[in-house]
Amino acid sequence: MSDLLAEGLEVRYGDLVAVQALDLTLRTGQLLAVTGPSGAGKSSLLWALGAALRPSAGRVLLAGTELTGREQAAGLGVVVVPQGNGLASSLTAAENVIVPLLAGRVASDDAARRTAAALTLVGLEESGNHLIEELSGGQQQRVALARAFAARARVLLADEPTSDLDAANRERMMGALRAEAARGAVVVMATHDPESAEQADGELHLDEGVATWRRPLA
Repeated sequence: MSDLLAEGLEVRYGDLVAVQALDLTLRTGQLLAVTGPSGAGKSSLLWALGAALRPSAGRVLLAGTELTGREQAAGLGVVVVPQGNGLASSLTAAENVIVPLLAGRVASDDAARRTAAALTLVGLEESGNHLIEELSGGQQQRVALARAFAARARVLLADEPTSDLDAANRERMMGALRAEAARGAVVVMATHDPESAEQADGELHLDEGVATWRRPLA
């Protein structure tokens, strides 16, 4: 099992408490929505869960192993999709997906298959050769998600994955995120979108860093 556990996790920036100490258990196959207003601590929680941000207190464990840094977490299969997408503008959509796979020593033929499948999944099979700067904001968001899907993550942490999408593509991406959970990943998304949040298995609401369950996970 690749359960993700947060124990006494707290994030501070000086005197500002972004996330008050919380305990969280996320099981393999679950999709959690983290909601709340801007500045509530949603991104800080995601980055701390992904070990891209060192918590002020507490710890995060994946399948019993404490996550101590972003590189180590990535090596254990933790993938973060940042709100700004984190794409390389000098590369094409397909290159943005395949380069991390090759860097992770995925065989070139397998990486190519995964890339094609991921771009098809997000509806961008015809846009693989387009430079990122040639794509709309919504298309760039889908490329970032395609990169995460191609990685076959054990833990997928997505920050506002549907914010720039129309209704049809929002439903497509929510279906893809649910499929990732069904495949066996732990999936956590931060979102302002109540319709997307309703499709998650549970909803954790943050307000000024304080977490409360709107819908607890089973």
